[in-house]
Amino acid sequence: MSDPITATAPIRIKLPAHLRKLAQVDGEVTLDLAGPPTLRMVLDTLERTYPVLRGTIRDHDTHRRRAFVRYFACEQDISHASPDDPLPDAVAAGSEPLLIVGAMAGG
Repeated sequence: MSDPITATAPIRIKLPAHLRKLAQVDGEVTLDLAGPPTLRMVLDTLERTYPVLRGTIRDHDTHRRRAFVRYFACEQDISHASPDDPLPDAVAAGSEPLLIVGAMAGG
């Protein structure tokens, strides 16, 4: 990964269908952020912009990722990376979306 860039393009976020319905949005969500975007910054801004999503992606109190939620950037699972790591340049530039995915469980 190269040096983080300052976000000048909106960050694109793809949410699972049930969260899009809850937030009453169609398609991708876009957020404008200042500075090099991190997952924490994106999620904080997403929850401020769409308060109904608070507690659905992260725990209300600890802000830890919910067990059956995963984050993907540039086809890489970043679910276990530090939320303060810079997002990949392609996500920061808006050319690739950040995916928030509901994981499947069962057998």
